[in-house]
Amino acid sequence: MKKISILFLALLFGKRMQAQDVKTSSTDVAPTSKSLFNPEHRRKDSRKGDFYFHWGYNNSWYGKSDIRFQGPNYDFTLQDVVAHDRQSKLSWQYLNPGLITVPQYNIRLGYFIKDNYSISIGWDHMKYVMDIPQSVVISGHIGTNISTTNTPTGALAGDYNGQMINVKESMLTYEHTDGFNYANVEVERYDDIWVAPSGNTSLTLETGLGAGLMVPRSDVRLFGQGRNNHFSISGYGVSAKIGLKFYVWKNIYLQNTTKVGATNLTNVHTTGWDEYDKASQKINYLENMWVIGVQF
Repeated sequence: MKKISILFLALLFGKRMQAQDVKTSSTDVAPTSKSLFNPEHRRKDSRKGDFYFHWGYNNSWYGKSDIRFQGPNYDFTLQDVVAHDRQSKLSWQYLNPGLITVPQYNIRLGYFIKDNYSISIGWDHMKYVMDIPQSVVISGHIGTNISTTNTPTGALAGDYNGQMINVKESMLTYEHTDGFNYANVEVERYDDIWVAPSGNTSLTLETGLGAGLMVPRSDVRLFGQGRNNHFSISGYGVSAKIGLKFYVWKNIYLQNTTKVGATNLTNVHTTGWDEYDKASQKINYLENMWVIGVQF
């Protein structure tokens, strides 16, 4: 009987010690993401269930693209058009709340569905400006009078099949400066590169894929006929990104991200006669952005 009592006490004591060890380990070790880099230290908190929000600014670069113009009495294509962005010069307007949307900006809101995966919605406000003047190859037809306004085209009227022309402002102004807007949904993955011993400061690699709608406000003048058009859904785009996210503290971060994208604009407003005149083009771009954000 004495042996049975001793055995019972040993088992009871052992279970209490095991339960205490499990409780201690659960409070000391927080769930963390799997990382490709296996950092020496671990974060103290899981990001699952958190939201994040950031705001920042970008610069962009564009590949050459063909632009097709269509309307009453004309249908022509300008090939390998060169364009650039138009980022505002660094000034106090970057900090002026009333002018904060003037520069090329990025805004994004996301939610962590897992510790190392999130889904987000965002608005990339870029700017696209066709270089004027420039020499390009042209094909198609330009009538002597085009559009519903019978706008004269002068010496540029005719049929083209691969000739070079010098596009001047009197013929064309073509910009998405209010802007070249990409409204998108993205899925992101995060891999910790380095985590401070405290677990609160870290450097994380972010990768992601996105898709969405192109909503430009295009400023176009075709043979002097046109305007700064209203915002419109003109096509769609897809993108991929990679960046570094530095958590200054577990809830505040700075981030630099590079994004590559491909867009297809099928209905760009041009002269202001939206039901008659339009342009279309496919634009590939490279975008680099700096943002500051908060996780909550």
